[in-house]
Amino acid sequence: MNIALRRAMTVADFLDWAEAQPESPHAELINGQIVVMASERVVHNRIKGSAYVALRQAITTAGVTGEVFADGITIPIDTFTAYEPDATLRCGPPLPGNARTVEDPVVVVEVLSPTSAHSDTSAKPIGYFRLATVRHYLVIDPDTRSVTHYARRADGNLGSTTHTTGRLLLDPPGLALDVAALLG
Repeated sequence: MNIALRRAMTVADFLDWAEAQPESPHAELINGQIVVMASERVVHNRIKGSAYVALRQAITTAGVTGEVFADGITIPIDTFTAYEPDATLRCGPPLPGNARTVEDPVVVVEVLSPTSAHSDTSAKPIGYFRLATVRHYLVIDPDTRSVTHYARRADGNLGSTTHTTGRLLLDPPGLALDVAALLG
């Protein structure tokens, strides 16, 4: 029996592969394997845009120095895993224009889809919170019109709450977001 073993791809290899593609793929690297993401539903794209705008407005209102990115920016988790969230907030001065990754996200947002719901609520919270800078992970469910807020507490433990209305306080970095604005 002839079984070809595939070498696990590193994040650096993945970024080079993605850059060499004729069209930018919507893909993530999971345990060294490329996982191409399914096409988005219109509702997913609308909510992703709403989350981006809400985060941009929140950092402006709070006077926080930072940047918000829409999808397409890679967050390396470890040598063989990198995610591409729907929106990301990092604090600090702007990254160089040629950067391909955000190594120090503070807030990460994923919008659930039928194909991503399981990983967005199981593997990804574990992965994102492996990064010391991640304080908040927001999972937006378009079907139930809810936002689950995973947060790293001051004692280092993680907690989660689910909201359908009201305001989310993301501290640090000192932001307030209306749930309705996130849901579009």
